Amino acid sequence: MLFVLTLPLVTPKIRGADEIEYFSYLRSLVFDHDVEFGNEYEHFHAADPQGLAGFKATFLDLRETETGRHINFAPLGCALLWSPFYLLAHAGVVAARAAGAIVAADGYSFPYVAAAGYGSALYGLAGLLLVHDTLRRHGGFAEPAATLSVAGLWLGTPLLYYMTLAPAFSHAAGVCTVALLVWLSLRAAARPPASVWPWAAIGAAGGLAALVREQDALFLIIPAGMLVSQAVMRRAWGAALVRGAAMGVAAVLAFLPQLLAYRALTGRFSPSRLVARKMSWSSPHLLQVLFDPGHGLFAWSPLLLVATAGLVYLVVRSRGMNPRSLFDAGGTLRSPQTPQRSRGMNPRSLFDAGGTLRSPQTPQRQTVVLLALALLLQVWINGAVESWTQAGAFGSRRFVSSTPIFAWGLAALLAAVPARRERLAAACVAVFVWWNVGLMVQFGLRLMDRQRLEWPRVAVNQVSAVPRHLGRAAWLFFTDRERLVRERP
Repeated sequence: MLFVLTLPLVTPKIRGADEIEYFSYLRSLVFDHDVEFGNEYEHFHAADPQGLAGFKATFLDLRETETGRHINFAPLGCALLWSPFYLLAHAGVVAARAAGAIVAADGYSFPYVAAAGYGSALYGLAGLLLVHDTLRRHGGFAEPAATLSVAGLWLGTPLLYYMTLAPAFSHAAGVCTVALLVWLSLRAAARPPASVWPWAAIGAAGGLAALVREQDALFLIIPAGMLVSQAVMRRAWGAALVRGAAMGVAAVLAFLPQLLAYRALTGRFSPSRLVARKMSWSSPHLLQVLFDPGHGLFAWSPLLLVATAGLVYLVVRSRGMNPRSLFDAGGTLRSPQTPQRSRGMNPRSLFDAGGTLRSPQTPQRQTVVLLALALLLQVWINGAVESWTQAGAFGSRRFVSSTPIFAWGLAALLAAVPARRERLAAACVAVFVWWNVGLMVQFGLRLMDRQRLEWPRVAVNQVSAVPRHLGRAAWLFFTDRERLVRERP
């Protein structure tokens, strides 16, 4: 129901360079049957030559040196995921034209762009539902902690922006693919399959995640770590190697379309050399990408600082899990159905599918350590990018795909809140949501510097300027969005 309420906020518009790159893949493959984007780039530049002057200098004036093709730094995963909605929109446009409607069947008109935008919103919802199911089924988190964690991260971080106001970016789809990868991995670890196919499915999900955002391939560390852990615990290295090979082959096959696109664009099976020049593998900005007051993740989204603290808490708690908590006062083993006084732990999570007591330390520790390691890898890769500040973008958007990881930390803290304090916890989450929504208003109305957070200006605006402009901004948003974009407060 909450998702339906946010649908009117979805803005089917393509304005910036990243959005144009993602969409151009889709339009070019469907209509031109190639990966040459000159006509797509010229179309979008002609619609806003002043605003896209910088875009022209890079994407229209420059070419790949080996092939002479127009540059495209984006992967093609979004085009793949959007394609069912896009093709459905095309069929609708063709049918409407046959009935006499005046709508261009050129791949650029509103129905096509709307198909991509609403497709992103639906993928974001699917990702959130997978995250929630993972928290309940594999994390053992009770309600309302699981739901409040997912809703808080949705509405209290840039994910809301990229599911509604800027859905033509890759971030909503990235949440879906990473959530699917984590969900499949934990399902396979909870019930180790006899065949290799579940691990092949995990690899395919990892390859798909990399197709959407290349850096999301690093989340494969989660299932890889689980395979190594299983091999060590059971001394079954042969089976682990076979499953790992199946996972790796499936990941490569899923990523193969991107390798072929690289070959056509750059003449090599690798990204443009211009991208490689922007990377410093020593990650010199590792701390800045988190803590910088103007651009850091935690300055933009303080709720993620809380979630990170919760993930650290989970790691520490997993080391000190007390085996005595598995038994009642008489020394009898608690059954999976026996209610426990700990609200954060689902009793059934203490037993495997056959009713056998799980080790009191290994499984939970393995999961949270691997989740924390995956997040650390994202910090490393984001700190390695020359453009680590992401100036001009809303929030630290490169961390949006890590939402399934942050959810574990936030759920752990919320689950630890006593029942009598649940409303207070929900109120605290609501404050973080207001902070995020307020920044969205400031960013959209240009009440803030879009290149960086200026303190204390942004904080003061949250309680002074935002409430004053909110009514008119909402009215224009639903009646004349282009005027809202052009106006200055």
